[in-house]
Amino acid sequence: MEIEMDIEVYDAIRALAYEQAGMAMGEGKQALVQSRIAKRMRVLSLETPRSYLEHLYRDSSGEEMIHLLDALSTNHTAFFREPHHFDLLTEIVKGWQAKGLRQLRLWCAAASTGEEPYNLSLVLQETLGTNFDLKILATDISTRVLKACRDGIYGPERMAAVPPPLRERWFDPHAGDLWSAGNELRRPLSFARLNLAHPPYPMTGPFDVIFCRNVMIYFDMSGRQKFVEQAQRLLRPGGYLFVGTSESLNGISTSLRGVRPSVYRKEGE
Repeated sequence: MEIEMDIEVYDAIRALAYEQAGMAMGEGKQALVQSRIAKRMRVLSLETPRSYLEHLYRDSSGEEMIHLLDALSTNHTAFFREPHHFDLLTEIVKGWQAKGLRQLRLWCAAASTGEEPYNLSLVLQETLGTNFDLKILATDISTRVLKACRDGIYGPERMAAVPPPLRERWFDPHAGDLWSAGNELRRPLSFARLNLAHPPYPMTGPFDVIFCRNVMIYFDMSGRQKFVEQAQRLLRPGGYLFVGTSESLNGISTSLRGVRPSVYRKEGE
């Protein structure tokens, strides 16, 4: 018989998630959290949510905390997700290139399993050419998804949104029906683990563009404010911040100016 998570255990787990990653979970989600950690409980041969919590406290390596945060976040992503963002990005960088832009620096702040950073590499190299000085920093809190980023191997369902000509151009056939990101697609990318809940971030920037989509939905207002302050610091004047279409900077103190829904620009230039 499965033992249900009691409120004391739930409150302790959500306090850890908030402290470690800024994830703000409301009340009454014991069943959801229990279902998310069930796999880890089976792996560890733990029978109760309380025994899992005790294991978290005992794990001085911090590895189990990473597994917990993986379980609590959805890591849902896709190629060409919210495609209007890629259309606007193309329009922006074409304008910059026409004005003499010679290098481009981007930060993909929530790389997940890699579709977004590889998508950015694809779209920008299609637009600017493969010899352009392009660098994309891809970060995530999860070591597991960063490994998937580095591997860059995707099945047919993941590749379905990539038009066949682009798939043939930028990906290599892998074992079975899998596809692997090609060398040119990988070339501009670097990967690093970063916890957005713990500013200041170690990068100095400046970035021309920051993509941080569908991350702030996990933060409370304080966490959102901290992230936006860091994004504003790291953007160059005239640079852009892209957030998820269900997100906005409403209620946040910032000088970033909305130019489209979910797209913001740093004044200057």
